[in-house]
Amino acid sequence: MKVIAGLGKLLATLFWCVVLANLIFPYAQPFAQLLTLAGLAVLGLHLVELVLFNSLLRVQPRVTIERAKVMAFGMFHLWSLPAAERVAVAAPLNAEETAPCAS
Repeated sequence: MKVIAGLGKLLATLFWCVVLANLIFPYAQPFAQLLTLAGLAVLGLHLVELVLFNSLLRVQPRVTIERAKVMAFGMFHLWSLPAAERVAVAAPLNAEETAPCAS
């Protein structure tokens, strides 16, 4: 999974470089507008990921840096977070699930 996450981060970095280059020096017209729309769509998806995974990010030691990485890399960064911290964020069990059987 680390290889896929690393490759995804590399591709995300290349994508954001192309989007930034398009903003500085726009490409030919149909591609410039489509690339800008794609950048806005990916940015919107990463904002949704921040909201959905807020509890996971809140327990990280460097919250601001982790959130910035999610904005840049999205799910590829969330996959690379340590599994132990994911377990600590998991929802607590109900009282019914923790109580022994009365049979």
